Amino acid sequence: MGQDPIALGLPHRAPFIFVDEVVERTPDEHAVCRKTFAPDEPFFRGHFPGDPLVPGVILTEALAQTAGLAAGREDRGFRLSAIKGMKFLAPVRPAQLIELTARKLGAIGGLWQWEVSARVAGSVVAEGVLVLSEV
Repeated sequence: MGQDPIALGLPHRAPFIFVDEVVERTPDEHAVCRKTFAPDEPFFRGHFPGDPLVPGVILTEALAQTAGLAAGREDRGFRLSAIKGMKFLAPVRPAQLIELTARKLGAIGGLWQWEVSARVAGSVVAEGVLVLSEV
């Protein structure tokens, strides 16, 4: 079993924590996390009733939280500052295990750029670049 994201410094709490566990982490370089959205999540009721999908904005937030964990700075916070070229390649359904990956591309001043991807059953379902600002 992976590590608890809250114990590793993720500041988010329910109902806005979108990482269940941290599987792998090298601070200041990368992280791999997992998330499974329960079928009874409130957003599924209205996001394509009868054909529920994880909203892209929530998947993006899960990736941003993964990037924040990858930063590995428990003494400093990060905020999502920019979403660059995010693509959603396949739908993500309730109860699917999502593997979230963030890899640091670089940092300038207080801005950190991350290459992110989400996979379900080994297939990429979302990818892009996110920028976090250090606060």
